[in-house]
Amino acid sequence: MDTTALRAAYDRLIEVAAAPDLGDAAGGGWDADHVLAHLISVDAGIASTVLAVVSGSRPTYDNRTSVDRSNLARIIAEHPGRTGLIGHVRRQGTVLCDIADQLTDEAAAVLVPAIVVSNDVVVVDQPVPLAGLIDGLATNHIPEHAQQLLDLRHRPDAMTSTLLS
Repeated sequence: MDTTALRAAYDRLIEVAAAPDLGDAAGGGWDADHVLAHLISVDAGIASTVLAVVSGSRPTYDNRTSVDRSNLARIIAEHPGRTGLIGHVRRQGTVLCDIADQLTDEAAAVLVPAIVVSNDVVVVDQPVPLAGLIDGLATNHIPEHAQQLLDLRHRPDAMTSTLLS
């Protein structure tokens, strides 16, 4: 597999996550630490799925643990602050890309039964080619979370205009 787009998506996400002005999400949404913990969980799940396929197993992929608040809290607690979370995402993204780079076309085409939940809604409940899980990170998942992090940035000019209104 070609992981050029995936590596670029990780680079962009890490750049955004390192911004010093990330605040809390409105309406009880995830803060930056929860987004990063979620990515750690998703990436580990997909990497283990890739390795299982390569080993000859027929795994399933289920992201529900990666959206479970208690699991995210555990992951956050295991890291020394945001820099620790960012470093883990960086290292794990590299490992996932390195593994995916070595996939044969046959392995990449293996259908993996998948369940993907987003915002308490099942968005995937069907077999997906292994390459689709990996490519989905680059084309959808990581860019969406990078945008989610961008949306957490404090914008003094927006706050000032709100205060003056």
